[in-house]
Amino acid sequence: MSILTGIIPLVLIVLIVLIVLIIASVIGVKKGREESLERGNEMIKTVYVYLILFATLMMTIGGTVAAFMAVADIVSPSPYYQSFEQYRMQPQYKGELAPSTPITPAQTLSDAELKSRYDQLANDERSNNKQRALNSLVKSFGWIIVPLPIFIYFQRRMNKQPV
Repeated sequence: MSILTGIIPLVLIVLIVLIVLIIASVIGVKKGREESLERGNEMIKTVYVYLILFATLMMTIGGTVAAFMAVADIVSPSPYYQSFEQYRMQPQYKGELAPSTPITPAQTLSDAELKSRYDQLANDERSNNKQRALNSLVKSFGWIIVPLPIFIYFQRRMNKQPV
């Protein structure tokens, strides 16, 4: 029963404070309704501009990071991981028949032919990696070029607004 007697005065005080705040806000709304509405609209516009600035800045930063990574892939592409020994040990080159192998055991390739095929495969893989990195670089520039003018426009607009 002692807990209940301690809570009742607290609840009454909270109710009185809430009633006073409601009455004060109703009186304040009647007096400054037009001014409050104008301030609310300005605040919504300001929040909108900040959201646009934040989103376009994040897009530009993301595009810059992706462009840097693409340039790194162009400058230093990932190596081709299969060694010549692994390539030569594949079933179609050992004289064994694989399920869809056009080479029959009688048509086994010499080491020189295998080496030239391996080198061509490795060069093609490096070329494909560089081409993918170049494609990624172009896409990354899109993530920089498209949002950057929007960011600059809203930044200038924000600087012109009186605070």
